[in-house]
Formats: sequence, structure tokens, C-alpha cells
Amino acid sequence: MAGKKILEKRRSKFNGELLVVKDLAFGTYVQAAGLTQSGGIAEAIWRKPLNKLSKDELGVECALILGLGGGSIAKIVRELWPASRITGVEIDKHMIELGQKYMDLDRYKVDIRNEDATDFLRKNKTKFDLACVDMYTGDKVPRQFTTDEFILSIKALLPDSGVAVFNRLYYADKRKLAHQFGDKLEKRFSKVEVLYPEANVMFLCS
Repeated sequence: MAGKKILEKRRSKFNGELLVVKDLAFGTYVQAAGLTQSGGIAEAIWRKPLNKLSKDELGVECALILGLGGGSIAKIVRELWPASRITGVEIDKHMIELGQKYMDLDRYKVDIRNEDATDFLRKNKTKFDLACVDMYTGDKVPRQFTTDEFILSIKALLPDSGVAVFNRLYYADKRKLAHQFGDKLEKRFSKVEVLYPEANVMFLCS
């Protein structure tokens, strides 16, 4: 791997082999199933929709990240909305530990919940102005996070002015799945904007 150095390898029951890679072009990132999960291109993908919401003057006092990973989304939220309270939910403790060790996760002052997002949503009573949903295990979204029930649980988190952003891979056979999920979102939210950063599609729902 020219220009790249593997800093650490770990085995996760949720994401398989995790690699922390230091790359001359993309910086340090965490990779699972051959895909960047935090840092590098994953951070760039999330900057596009969150920068747009900031320019649209979305007010964010409370932000929720489902799929915290190593902290890329938290980094951007903290930059754009410095005073916000950020809650991050991540089922994979190895992701959290690698984020803390290599990606400055602790600097972003996140209330980290190491648990399944389904359990978190079941007991949550807080409203969030911004909900960022990025829950992949490798290159797949667990089925329970594609259902109408899940979409409605995210919608219920938001005040009238709130926005939920969903990330989906968008290449080869992933395109059909992304379109199917987008159709479900359009049935539940009054406004769905679509952005296409890199090989992903981002749905901004309000």
C-alpha cells in the first residue's frame, strides 16, 4: 500500500476486520470490509450535507449521531455548531476505542452511548434538532434500520424545525436499495432533499 501505513488491526464481531490506516492523501481513517467508516472519504461525504444545513441556518442545540464510528460526524457537527450537545450511539466498542486513540474523538465532547440504536431509541425522551443516521456493518445496513417503524422513530425525535440526514451507499446493486429507502422516506417526511457526494446518496429529511 504505497503512501499508506496500517497503524492497527482489530477483529470486531459487528464489523469484522477493522483497520486503522494512515494515508498521505486522506489522513487517518478506520476501514471495515474494505470501506472507510470514519475519517478520510467518510468525513468528506458528511461535510456536504452538514455544510448545506449550516448555510441554511439550521439551529442545532441537540444533535444525535446513530452510528458514531470513530467520530467523523461529531467532528463536523462540533465545528459547525460549537455549542451543541452531541449524543453519539455506537454498538461497536472497538470503533469507539479506535476513534479515541487515533481520531481525537474525546475532543468533540460527545455523550457516547455504547449500545444498539434500537435500544437507545426505545428509551429516549429527548428531541434532537439534527439526527445523523449512518449505521453500516461493513457495506450493509442492518434490516431493522430500513423499516417504516425505524423511519417513524427517527421522525418522532425531531421538533418541527428538525432535520434527519440518512447516508446510503450508491453504487452497483446499492443504488436500487437506496432508491427503495428514499421512497419510504418520501412517504413519511414532508420534504426530502437528495445530495450525491462520492459513491453515496444523502437524504435530508424534514
